[in-house]
Amino acid sequence: MNNPAFPDRTLPNPQKLNLSTKLAYGAGDLGPAITANILAVFLLIFFTNVAGLPPGTAGSILLISKIWDAINDPIIGWLSDRTSSRWGRRHPWMLFGAIPFGLFFFLQWVVPRFSDNPNTNQWGLFWYYVAIAFLFNNFYTAVNLPYTTLTAELTQDYDERTSLNSFRFAFSIGGSIFSLLLALGIFNLIQNNPTRQYLVLGGVCAVISVLPIYWCVWGTHKRVQEAERQRQETVDSSDPIPYFQQLKIAFSNRPFLYVIGIYLCSWLAVQNTVAVIPYFVKNWMGLTDQDFTKVVMAVQVTGLIMLFVWSAVSRRVGKKAVYFMGMTLWIIAEVGLFFLQPGQVGLMYFLAVLAGFGVATAYLIPWSMIPDVIELDELHTGQRREGIFYGFMVLLQKVALAIGLFLVGVALQYSGFISTTGEQPAPTQPESALWAIRLLIGPIPTVILLIGLFLAYLYPITREVHTEILLQLQERKRADSSGLPVKE
Repeated sequence: MNNPAFPDRTLPNPQKLNLSTKLAYGAGDLGPAITANILAVFLLIFFTNVAGLPPGTAGSILLISKIWDAINDPIIGWLSDRTSSRWGRRHPWMLFGAIPFGLFFFLQWVVPRFSDNPNTNQWGLFWYYVAIAFLFNNFYTAVNLPYTTLTAELTQDYDERTSLNSFRFAFSIGGSIFSLLLALGIFNLIQNNPTRQYLVLGGVCAVISVLPIYWCVWGTHKRVQEAERQRQETVDSSDPIPYFQQLKIAFSNRPFLYVIGIYLCSWLAVQNTVAVIPYFVKNWMGLTDQDFTKVVMAVQVTGLIMLFVWSAVSRRVGKKAVYFMGMTLWIIAEVGLFFLQPGQVGLMYFLAVLAGFGVATAYLIPWSMIPDVIELDELHTGQRREGIFYGFMVLLQKVALAIGLFLVGVALQYSGFISTTGEQPAPTQPESALWAIRLLIGPIPTVILLIGLFLAYLYPITREVHTEILLQLQERKRADSSGLPVKE
């Protein structure tokens, strides 16, 4: 029953979503998860070990592409908000963006030849991959950003939104794990031909990533059309908040500054570790492509399982305590990897599992802190501005990925790392390159994680503070519904 003391904020037709709608919605994140995971794990080593680009050049391509990926989010978000069609505002972007999204993902794994002159050919490859990454990221955002907004359009029920996101992240993490299993199978099937391995991997992932987008559109279009009809009947004519005003709102919220610091440190460590694992496993441990794929899988499978474990623990001991526990285990794993010696394969997998305990908290805790920050902002301003805060979190995730990949590439180049093409045998790397790889897998992410722990210690919204915020918000809502002034 609705409490008469509170205004009814539900849609006029707030029925529960059926299972087929939730499955279709979750499937919409499968393709972006597969492509993002394959790119994060394999693209840098593909550039250096197959395309033959110097690590610094490869890192620069990734930095440029990810910075543009972050910039185009508000542009496409603004355009999708203003789209008008019989399919609603979001579905046209997904329908027409899906095939180019898959096509340009595949073209990132092609190694064209521009000249017999190595220097000229490298510059040709540089501009080719920059252009393809620019186009891919445009279509990735065109598909994924409108998709993420469907949560609010499919239902206004609080619990249903939570349920929808559980389906989304199940498909997302499952897609990441599936992509690694697929890579492992292709690498086992195609031996001693890295160029062909990555070309087949790119093609198969492109097809698998496109199809679920159409499933999502087909399975959610009725609910979206109904939501669009209701939105047009009750459209808000108020002016949107200017972008720089949004910046001011977000950065005047001190707890939000701690959260973005925690998140940035966590994801810098995640992306740095994921980018350097292939080099560590192949060049320091002396193992194969299949082995480093298994190591990444060990981290991600453990992270998936621990998401549910840490969530249960958090309800008992709080978010900060869980973050400290997870980060401590992760730091132990990073230090252990630095001291790991060739031949200690069993210990390597144990440390990968241990790192997965911490990686799960990098997913879980910062995102669970954001609703607390939003409610504090609502208490101070009287308005809920979820889009502003969540938008900056997505932006930071992409910035962290760009910085992590770029720094790994630059560090490898200055250490004397020897890049190769797919046809050349693997070279013996100099001691300076091996030392840089070990620093990148151990001490550097450890320092970053310690900074994140310090920021988590300063984060002020405890369970008790959050309870007080909710009580004050409830008092305000009661006063608003009864016309009485709010007690100061």
